[in-house]
Amino acid sequence: MHKIYPLSHTISITSIATVSPLGNDSETIWNQYQNSKPCFESQFLDQKNTWVGALDKDSKAKVAALRQSDSKYNFLDNSVLYAILASRKAMAKAGWSKNDVFGINIGSSRGATDLFENHFKEYISTGNVPILTSPTTTLGNISSWVAHDLQSSGPEISHSITCSTALHAVLNGVAWLRSGMADKFLVGGSEAPLTDFTIAQMRALKIYSRSQDEYPNRALDLEKTQNALILGEGAGVCCLEIGKKANALAYIEGIGYATEILEHNISISAEADCFQKSMKMALVNTDLSEIDAIVMHAPGTIKGDLTEYKAIEKVFGKEIPLLTTNKWKIGHTFGASGILSLELAILMLQHNQFVGVPFAKAQTQTKPIRKVLVNAVGFGGNAVSILLAI
Repeated sequence: MHKIYPLSHTISITSIATVSPLGNDSETIWNQYQNSKPCFESQFLDQKNTWVGALDKDSKAKVAALRQSDSKYNFLDNSVLYAILASRKAMAKAGWSKNDVFGINIGSSRGATDLFENHFKEYISTGNVPILTSPTTTLGNISSWVAHDLQSSGPEISHSITCSTALHAVLNGVAWLRSGMADKFLVGGSEAPLTDFTIAQMRALKIYSRSQDEYPNRALDLEKTQNALILGEGAGVCCLEIGKKANALAYIEGIGYATEILEHNISISAEADCFQKSMKMALVNTDLSEIDAIVMHAPGTIKGDLTEYKAIEKVFGKEIPLLTTNKWKIGHTFGASGILSLELAILMLQHNQFVGVPFAKAQTQTKPIRKVLVNAVGFGGNAVSILLAI
C-alpha cells in the first residue's frame, strides 16, 4: 500500500455552488433535502419514457439566459454552461475577483455528450461536420470556458476519472495548494448526460431503473432485488484556499484514494477493497468514533451499494456512523456526483442535521455533526474519500 502522508496545511473550503435538480442556491437546496419526495421527471429518451434527474425550472431558465448572453456560448454544450453558472456563483460567494490568481480543475465523466451526439448524427446523415465541433467537444473546454468567463489567468485543467471525477479534482486542487504552486483553486465536476445514447448505454448494462414506485431509485436499500440507477444532470464547484480562513464553510482534514486491479470493465471487489483503502487513508489521523456521518456513493445498483456498505463495515466494525446518499433524490450525475455529495455533507455540517434516506433503515442523530466522510467511485474502482470537519 502507498505511504500515507498527513495533510501538512489546513485546506479551507470557502464556498460551494451547484446547479442540479435540487436548485441553484443553498437555501432552496437545503429545503429540498427536507422534502422526502425525489426530484425526478419523465422524459422520452432511448425510445421510451424514462425517469431522469433534470435541472429544476429556475436552473433551466438560467442556463437558457446564459446561452443567449454571448454569441459564443450558443455553440457550447450544457456541461460547459452548467459549470460556468456554478463557477460564477462560487467565485462571488468566496469573494474572489478576476485579479486573484487561482487554478481551475473542473472535470467530467462524459463531457460534451449532447453536442457530440448531435454533431455525429449530422455527419452520418450529411457527411458534413460543423466547424466548431472539435474545440467544443474536447473535455478541456469545460475549464477553458470557465476561465474565459471568469477572466482567470491561473492553470486550467479538465480530467475524466469516471464517476469519481469531481472528488479527484478536489484531490488535485489540494495537491496544488500543498505544493505551494497555488494559493487558491476552483475545483469540481459537470455532467449533462440526459441523452438517448447515454441512457441506452446504462440500459445495456442492465442497471437502469424500471420502477414506477414512489422511489424509483432505491439507493441505500441493501435488500433490493433490482438495479435502480437513474441518471441526473448538474454541476458543482468549490473554492479551495490554503490556510484556515475565517469564511471557511468546512476544512478538509483528510484525503484518500485507491484503484483496484480490474477483473471486469465495471467491477469492484465484493468488499470494495478500493473504498477500504481510500477511507483508511482519509482517516489515518482520526479516531473512527469522531466520524459522525458518511455520504456514500451508493448509485442505486445492487452490487454498488452493497459492496460499499461492506467496505464501511470492514473499516468501522460495529460502530458504523450515520449513512446517507443523495442518489435516491437526484439520480447519479456521473462525474459531478462527488461534488454534489460534498455539498450535502457541508449542509449537514452547517445545519447540524443529518439528512437520511426516507426508505432506508431508520437512523437517529445522537450527537452534533462535526465530521463527515464523503465517498465516490467510478467504473473500475477509482475510489476517493474526503474527510470534512468544522
